[in-house]
Amino acid sequence: MYNMIWNVVFTTKGKEYSLGIVSDITINSSVDNLVDTAVITLPEAVMNQVLNLEDKIGRGSKVTIQLGYDFEQNLKTEFVGYVQDIVTNDSSLKINCEDALFLFRKSVKDVELKPTSLPKIAQLLLNEIDPSFRLVCDYDISYEKFVIHQATAYDVLKKLAEETKANIYFDTEKKELHVHPPYLEKAGDVMYSMQKDIEKSSLEYKKQIDRKFEITVERTNLKGKVESFTAGTTGGDKVTLKVGSVATSDLKKIADAELIRRSADAYEGSIDGWLIPFVKPTYTATVKDDDYPDKNGKYYVVGVTTSFSESGGKRTVKLGVKLSV
Repeated sequence: MYNMIWNVVFTTKGKEYSLGIVSDITINSSVDNLVDTAVITLPEAVMNQVLNLEDKIGRGSKVTIQLGYDFEQNLKTEFVGYVQDIVTNDSSLKINCEDALFLFRKSVKDVELKPTSLPKIAQLLLNEIDPSFRLVCDYDISYEKFVIHQATAYDVLKKLAEETKANIYFDTEKKELHVHPPYLEKAGDVMYSMQKDIEKSSLEYKKQIDRKFEITVERTNLKGKVESFTAGTTGGDKVTLKVGSVATSDLKKIADAELIRRSADAYEGSIDGWLIPFVKPTYTATVKDDDYPDKNGKYYVVGVTTSFSESGGKRTVKLGVKLSV
């Protein structure tokens, strides 16, 4: 029987404060979302004494969450971010946190960039909001023109993710902004036996042969003319993506990225496991199923929801495309 242990530390103006009591913690992370979030729930009162955190924790305080079993050396850093707000709800305190995207919910200068590219736009945001962050980018989509008008850095990153289908996320601990083609960035490996490591499964296996799509990406060039590129299977479900003035030569990259996302062999649904093994989005999960060997393979981890309380620790892991057998 494992004993649940945690270490939750807040840093405010250089001073650290560690939580001595926790009701539960929920951490959500996904390559499909720009932001990772954490919700720390505390009892509003302990031994009939109301918790007073205002002088210790506030909006913008940095937070580090470590979770594990039994011994301090088993603790894993699960989340690094910032306090968004603290709310009282049903006799409890909820501390809502976001990763480094919290810092980028600030307005940036209006500018027209012509020509430019995805990495150049991302670097521009870092330079303006926090130059101490490093850009890690291997996805070079070009734009004939890109306009930023009355927008926050978050708004710009959201638009870039929607138009280019890039995986855009922060590694707050390393102070990095990552921009990658979908399903190519690999952070680590994990292995799951469907018979040993999984408490509950709601997976449905989808084969590429049954998932036929015709993806069209449309852009409007600087002269107002509409251009497009189509990838996929003729007669399949039609999907049209409208982008800005992305370079004509890069329409294929975006179409191919969306086609992989929609039509490759993949699992839909999720598996429920425990804190061990450790896993996070962008990991490659090797799945072994003794009952259905044809489903064995390596799958891309799209999202992970980690929940932690006195009753135990659980991870709900969302798998995506099949990477290999």
